[in-house]
Parts: sequence; structure tokens; C-alpha cells
Amino acid sequence: MKPVTPASGKKSPPDMQLTTQRYKRIATWLLIVIVLVLCSIQTKVTPYQLIVGLPQMGSLLQEMIPPDWSYVPTIWGPMLETIQIAIVGTTLGGIIAVPVALLCAYNIMPNKLVSIPMRIVLNLVRTVPDLLFASIFVAIFGIGPFAGMLALVFFSFGIIAKLTFEAIEAIDPGPLEAMTAVGASRMQVIIFGVVPQALPYFISYFLYTFEVNIRAASVLGLVGAGGIGLLLDRSLGLFRYDRASMIILLTLVIVLVIDYGSTRIRRKLL
Repeated sequence: MKPVTPASGKKSPPDMQLTTQRYKRIATWLLIVIVLVLCSIQTKVTPYQLIVGLPQMGSLLQEMIPPDWSYVPTIWGPMLETIQIAIVGTTLGGIIAVPVALLCAYNIMPNKLVSIPMRIVLNLVRTVPDLLFASIFVAIFGIGPFAGMLALVFFSFGIIAKLTFEAIEAIDPGPLEAMTAVGASRMQVIIFGVVPQALPYFISYFLYTFEVNIRAASVLGLVGAGGIGLLLDRSLGLFRYDRASMIILLTLVIVLVIDYGSTRIRRKLL
């Protein structure tokens, strides 16, 4: 028996699906290009502005190089304060994030009267940027590192809680169902079923947030929240770009060291 061939001039269903997918890809890329062009026009981003600004960027780099190495003893203390702000802020934010993440996860807290309001609160916290938090706390508690620490507590809480509850919802439900079937309590299920699976991810998110907070704490001083940002703002205000480049260079070294250490820890955990 001869195979049945489609009628002349008509596409088979697989060919029609490939054509449809091709048109969808073309339409998607076309939509992306249109959005980018419209955003560029609205924000007045043009290659001409970049070309005009290049000489000014070059002159600024000339003023930043070489860095003022004699400024290191002055900035070392505020830099340590910045690291301490990031450590305390990340730690407290991570501790607060743990119970909130458990209450947000649907597989741990199926009661949506609890989980949905907690998610709303979490989204509200994540909506406020860290600099705005710092400005609010500076207005309340005055200029100093305490305001910066509180800002990073809320900032860390929002990031870690969001990522952690998503990781909890993605864990293997088998151990949880088995423990529930043999009569384990909710607390036992969390301690012996949820924590072992979610802990490596929590530590990974904690380390990532700590890296981000080192950079964030470096600029919180621009609004008076302590740390190296105060000296950075002062250096830029006095047009001492050589000192500003020294601050940026030291911050870069510290961030690279922390990034290397956290990467090693994450590789061992995951």
C-alpha cells in the first residue's frame, strides 16, 4: 500500500506548526525591537549623546588616575564600618526572613488568609529601595551607621524571604507527605522535611544578599547613613576624584574577596 501524500499545494500539520512558530518568533523579536526603540526615544538615548559625552568621560578618568594612595589610612575605618553594617543588616534581615518565608509558601501554609497577606507585606517591603529606607531612618534616628543598618535589614529581608519561599515551594513534597502520613506534627515536618532541603538555598541567597549589601552600604552614606559613602560624597563634592577612585578601588577589592569566598561556600553546599 502506498503512503497517502497531502494534496498538492497544501501544507501538512507539522509544516503548519513550524510556520506558526516561525511567525511567533519573528513577531516576538519585532515587538522587543519596537519596545526598545520607543523606550530609547522616550528617554532620549541616542548614539550622538554617547559620542558627545566620551571626551568628558575621558577627562574624568584622567583626574581619577592615579588614585590617592595616601588616602587609604583615612578610608580604612569607614570601610570597615561599611562591612560591619552589611554583616549586621544581612544577618538580622535573614533571621526575620525565615518565618516569613515559611508563612508565604503555599505548601507549608495552605491557608491563604495567612500566606497572601504575608506576600503582600513582602511585596511592599521589596517595593521600597534601600536608599529610600536609609533616608527615612536617617530622618528618624539621625545621621549614622544605625540608620544604614536598619535600611539593609529591610532590604535583606525582602530579597531573602522572596527567594527562600520560592525555594521552599519547589522542594520535593515526598518527604513531607511521608512524615505527615506517619503522624508528624507541622513543626516536625518543617524541621526534618523542609529545612534540610531548603537550607542550602537559603545560605546561597544569604551570601548573595551579603555581596549586594556591601555595594549598597557603600552608597548609603550619600544620604547620611554612615559608612564609606560619607567620604565618597565628600570627595566628589570637593572634586577630589583621585580620592574617589581610591575608595572605589578598595571597595572593588573587598567585593571581589567576598565574592570569591561566597562562591566557594556555595559550591560546597549546592
